[in-house]
Amino acid sequence: MEVVLPKKRFHLDLWLGFTIQNWILDVGRPVVMLIIPADWFPLNRPGAAEYLHILYNLSTPLFLLKVTQHVALKKFTQTFSPDRSQKSVLLLQMLEHSPRTPPLPVVHLCIIAVVMATSFHLVADSITRRLLLIGYQLHLSVRENPVMKNLKPSPLIDAFELLFYYDDTLGHLMWYIPLFLILLLFFSGCFCPRRQEERMPLAAWMLLVPNAAYYWYLITEGQTFILFIFTFFAMTATVMHQRRRGMVPDGNGLFMLYSFLAALFLVAVWVACLWNDTVLRKKHPGLIYVPQPRAVYTLHLHRVTQT
Repeated sequence: MEVVLPKKRFHLDLWLGFTIQNWILDVGRPVVMLIIPADWFPLNRPGAAEYLHILYNLSTPLFLLKVTQHVALKKFTQTFSPDRSQKSVLLLQMLEHSPRTPPLPVVHLCIIAVVMATSFHLVADSITRRLLLIGYQLHLSVRENPVMKNLKPSPLIDAFELLFYYDDTLGHLMWYIPLFLILLLFFSGCFCPRRQEERMPLAAWMLLVPNAAYYWYLITEGQTFILFIFTFFAMTATVMHQRRRGMVPDGNGLFMLYSFLAALFLVAVWVACLWNDTVLRKKHPGLIYVPQPRAVYTLHLHRVTQT
């Protein structure tokens, strides 16, 4: 007798919460910084953007702590329970849906890395916001900024370069590697037998654009193109491997694949529009050229908004 497997549902609550949280607490920070006047908050105290960042710093490690509790109690669980998922947080659901449960020390290291990275980012963003008020230009390197050229004593410039290294390089790697790892683990469980092949529901198509736009933000502002493309290659390899076993992506898997493809298209359009910008080329040297939106803002849009 043929065993009929239960049909997997599209996790609208998971993806909707994931999108809203990131758009409000992550993407919303620079928007709030631009909209709210700087004199509403004293410069020696956190502003509205910093408070959003603090909320993001608190929520993301809490999600991973829930993941740790789940891994400790359900280490060998490979099934996804809809009733239990309603009480779980976003990243817990993602890891719970994965057929491969990572070792507990790996989850602990991910939590530590995210906490450290978001703390780096909070401090650096707070200082950057105050530097912008005195003429700091994000499309220039630290040493090329007019504000830094007049800084005395000159070794202070090295301190600012170290600060931005913690933010733009080390902090982003420690922040986004756990994120993309969890997305990949979640995707590895988004497959169903070929005979149960399904299409994306209408809700998934409605969330596709904001989700892809957020991935575009991660790639451009976070400078995570290499991490993103390696994750996409790993997802593609997973699809090829599962097809040999008679498995195809379900609605959640198709949603992730289409979101990644749409994000890559948005990045390609973004790079093509700024391909001949010599100033940004100098800011982002090397083979991979993906300008940051905040650098584009200070170079092309900051003067327009002030006039």
